Amino acid sequence: MTITGFSFSVLRAGFAAGIVGLAVVPAASAQAPAKPLPTVVVLSTGGTIAGKGGSTTALSEYKSGSIMGEELVAAVPEIKQYANVKVEQVINVGSPDITLNDWLRIANRINAIFAEDANVAGVVITHGTNTLEETAYFLNLTVKHDRPVVLVGAQRPATAISADGPLNLLSAIRTAGAPVSRGKGVMIVMNDEINGARDVTKSNTYRAEAFRSGELGFIGYVDPDQVVFYKTSTKRHTAQSEFDVSAIKQLPRVDIAYSYIEPDTTAIKAMQASGARGIVFAGTGAGGISKFEKEAVNAILSGPAQTKPVLVRSNRTGNGRVIPRTDYDKIGMIPGDNLNPQKARILLMLALTKTSDLNEIRRMFTEY
Repeated sequence: MTITGFSFSVLRAGFAAGIVGLAVVPAASAQAPAKPLPTVVVLSTGGTIAGKGGSTTALSEYKSGSIMGEELVAAVPEIKQYANVKVEQVINVGSPDITLNDWLRIANRINAIFAEDANVAGVVITHGTNTLEETAYFLNLTVKHDRPVVLVGAQRPATAISADGPLNLLSAIRTAGAPVSRGKGVMIVMNDEINGARDVTKSNTYRAEAFRSGELGFIGYVDPDQVVFYKTSTKRHTAQSEFDVSAIKQLPRVDIAYSYIEPDTTAIKAMQASGARGIVFAGTGAGGISKFEKEAVNAILSGPAQTKPVLVRSNRTGNGRVIPRTDYDKIGMIPGDNLNPQKARILLMLALTKTSDLNEIRRMFTEY
């Protein structure tokens, strides 16, 4: 119930102090039967949302992962109004330290939860924001169910003034428990905004509205009255994905080469020499690379077939597609569509678990 002019916190304090003596009890006959609450599983992985600083104004100096998942959920009692929550602490690290093995563990755990319990409406993952988009896209390709998976983080530690984590967590749980979220793929929910895993990227260092999907925009909002969607991705994901990591122990190594004026190509050659099975180029403009990089590419492709990495062209601009071009197609470089370099890397890693055929991998980059 809402009483104009009072916050819930004030009402609670007032009742505790005996100041407020108002109680409104609806007649039993007027009460509608309570709807059963959805069950949501929260997998906690650490990050800023679980961070503690030395003071309430320590917004950049803090220790990630200082608060366990159970504590995070318990600190937001309003969650009980929206869902029955189960919490698991799967790992506890800052997101720059997430590993590929962590990804496999999280994906397999989500698939097991959905396979074992049909009553689970969705899964929420608390996660650091630095690599949040990468974990989200990996799960978008490897979770094998259409029930929602929602990643959530915070731009301010839990100890900060106006910490954004508690409301973000509540919004994520509401989204994971909403029937309308089904079939939307993996999502990131922060700042009351819902972004699809494929398109979203972190676009700011400290602002609360850090996550954006570029020109393509949000897919929905978490508003006080409901979770609402306006669009969904047309690309393959989750239940429609062909990728299965249940038996994979190690993902193929794929590196990223960043393009700039007169680049030193030593790193490109070293990637190939040290065993990279794929290289994604964060090219300039529409995925272009310089004559220096082309020389390096020709050199690494002139070796034995078993040492040739698969090459993908992405771009560093943040928006727009990288499309086929004759000069790049001739040497077998695959256009990465509008995936940013870090997401093109993820798709290439998963593609290489199935095939090294360039035409097949090219197909995957058009479908995902």
